[in-house]
Amino acid sequence: MRDLVILGAGTAGTMVANRLRRRLPRREWRITVVDHEVAHLYQPGLLFVPFGGGKAQKLVKPRRRSLDSGVDFVVGDVDRIEPAARLVHLADGHRLDYDFLVIASGTQPRPDQTPGMLGDLWRKSIHEFYTYDGAIALREALEGFARTGGRLVVHIVDMPIKCPVAPLEFAFLADAHLRALGIRDEVEITYVTPLPDAFTKPVAAATLGSMLTDRKILLETDFLVEHIDGEARELVSYDERRIPFDLLVTVPLNMGADFVARSGLGDELNYVPVDRHTLRSKAYDTIFAIGDAADLPTSKAGSVAHFAADVFVANFVRLARGDPMTESFDGHANCFVEAGDDKALLIDFNYDTEPLPGTYPLPAVGPLRLLRATRLNHWGKLAFAWLYWHVLLPGRPLPLPAEMSMAGKRRPKEE
Repeated sequence: MRDLVILGAGTAGTMVANRLRRRLPRREWRITVVDHEVAHLYQPGLLFVPFGGGKAQKLVKPRRRSLDSGVDFVVGDVDRIEPAARLVHLADGHRLDYDFLVIASGTQPRPDQTPGMLGDLWRKSIHEFYTYDGAIALREALEGFARTGGRLVVHIVDMPIKCPVAPLEFAFLADAHLRALGIRDEVEITYVTPLPDAFTKPVAAATLGSMLTDRKILLETDFLVEHIDGEARELVSYDERRIPFDLLVTVPLNMGADFVARSGLGDELNYVPVDRHTLRSKAYDTIFAIGDAADLPTSKAGSVAHFAADVFVANFVRLARGDPMTESFDGHANCFVEAGDDKALLIDFNYDTEPLPGTYPLPAVGPLRLLRATRLNHWGKLAFAWLYWHVLLPGRPLPLPAEMSMAGKRRPKEE
């Protein structure tokens, strides 16, 4: 019996476990998934919680329910990995042997890494929406802020972060929410980013930047926060710029799991360096990293986990047979971007091609539009929750190729 151990039962870990359980012979392979949480959280839904969208409890389901019955599920904290011995040490003293290891432990917001963030204002005037408790607390804070108005600052500490468009989405939704309440004129919204523009790639940055301008949302770029001055209620950058706030919605520094660092397998942010096409560790042939846990030069988003899982599973089945891995992941990602007023954009890109306008997934037909806000895109984002629970997590096939296609896309100069 050979052992495949997967560390993390989030999006990537669950998809990989379920797909491989159907592809690998049960008499030859034991699959074990380890996670310290028993609940699975649908993270894209957190964006809507602060604005009263939906019931927050519907975003959470038992992890065991999402895993194939033939997958062993261990609830526990990972202390460290011993790669040379092919061992995973758990915090309670138990050890797991493996023939192959998949690190799918994701990334987490770390407010403790920014001086002043976890001060007296935390969860009072300083909030985040990347955790369940944080989104609930922010909903309550927004209700109070709507009665007083003031300066709302949406802020990113540094990249990379989970779902890099989510802070922009929050700014657009906040603008629409405050307009609906009739108090938008009493609120100044500022979007603060460490990037030189609203987004990382020029075509999408131009579109998203103009959307900020149209909504009278101020844009502060190249802002690297040094600390938060709680007494003055100001963000302070390394170049001594100061941005005052009454309500700060921040995206803390994101980091991979601490056990990755303790195992000597991570970079400075605890992400596992991997071959960007095969997801295999650059240090050990028996270790792979997938999803947000890997140092891939693309978005940390659920779509990346999905497309990467397609490639990884096909490759691992070949590897298990003793054959070479022939599939190559191209960094494919696509993300809906909520624009407010029940509209959204869609972006589709990979390692080499930036988000471009056009139609998706079919040329001309679409029905989804790229880099254009439409109601259909918005409904597509909402409908994705059903697909997530009933198709993606169980590992059922979704009729979208893992490799990005240029079909339906056009460069602006061609318009």
